[in-house]
Amino acid sequence: MKISDGFDARRLRPKGQGSWRMRIIAAISAVLATAGVLLAMAGVASLIGNPVALGELNASPAGAVVTVIVGLLMLYVGIWFWRRSRRRRRRAGELNMSPHLMKKHD
Repeated sequence: MKISDGFDARRLRPKGQGSWRMRIIAAISAVLATAGVLLAMAGVASLIGNPVALGELNASPAGAVVTVIVGLLMLYVGIWFWRRSRRRRRRAGELNMSPHLMKKHD
């Protein structure tokens, strides 16, 4: 296959724009996941028998269960946002090739 004279491989990759927005979202989601872990641990500590972790918030067993559920939910949402932002950051570095140049897999 002959490469034409006007071929420039740098055109295949997009210009790298700053991905600060995705980095900030990833940092916020990591903080959210960390807060979820800490909240869930405080709820579990209250269920085990040390209710001074959050004061009056989880002094009862029902409040402790709610604290654990909210903490696990925050952990799940934080991990979901982190994975989504990381996937978008990685996708930005892909090649910009036309679909007709790709191999056809029948």
